Amino acid sequence: MPSINDLSTKIRVSPNPPVFDLPILVALEHGLFAEAGLDVDYSVKYADHDKLEKDVLKRQKEALFEAGAADNFNVCEWGGIDRLERGAGRGKIAALRPAIAAQAIVSFDPLLQSPRDLANVAIGINDFTGSHYTTIGLLEGAIPKDQIVTTHIGAPEVRLQALKDGRVRAATVMEPFITLALKQGAHLIALTFYRGAEIVSPDLQPLDIDRYFKVLDKAVDLINADFSRYAHYIVAIAKDKIAPEELDGRFIRYTHAQRYSPDLFDPAYHWMKDRGFTDGVNNHERLVVS
Repeated sequence: MPSINDLSTKIRVSPNPPVFDLPILVALEHGLFAEAGLDVDYSVKYADHDKLEKDVLKRQKEALFEAGAADNFNVCEWGGIDRLERGAGRGKIAALRPAIAAQAIVSFDPLLQSPRDLANVAIGINDFTGSHYTTIGLLEGAIPKDQIVTTHIGAPEVRLQALKDGRVRAATVMEPFITLALKQGAHLIALTFYRGAEIVSPDLQPLDIDRYFKVLDKAVDLINADFSRYAHYIVAIAKDKIAPEELDGRFIRYTHAQRYSPDLFDPAYHWMKDRGFTDGVNNHERLVVS
């Protein structure tokens, strides 16, 4: 007789920082995927090797997916569109991820107090990720577009260190690095919340995709019932600089995955097009799960 794992659909996930992957980690902890008849695991462990990588398709999660070593990953919504256009056409956006994350522009510089103070000030970001796109969105209503300056630093922990070292005067980070920056004496200049895109392989069947997201929804319910129980996953990336009980829950929340559609895709695509982040043709038939 075959085992249950022999009958389960295998889904290999390309890892993202734990603040975005928390529902996956919680589902794995509680065996929720196996209960749903899915054999889900990470392709590899989350790695540090691409913290400075500028080429988005060489970063860990994108490289694994492009090579066919992963069936799913999540990234900011604009980044999802970007990766699918840059890549070999493998995958589509299936949903908005459960993580509702803040990206915050932070600084130790007392001369930088409001978005208007950031005119012509280089802000540390990770190119073509949530930190990049949200920085543009946060500032374009406060200062002229030609005075918005971003500089690629790399992963959030690298951006925060560059800020502390004085290599940049401001940087955009998400949790747990917002909490860490504030703990270390930084202050908030601007903040916004955003969602991300769940990218899935064309090899996954619609029923399995649906089961996968229903499991994530169950995990979200567990997180929302007792967030403190799972905070240790999020702070682990900060290398013991923050205790789980120090994590500020105001900067991250979780909700059920929202299935994607052209009505969601089109505004995001037009926003990117207007700002020169894509020169392609709006093609939601190719990029969105029908």
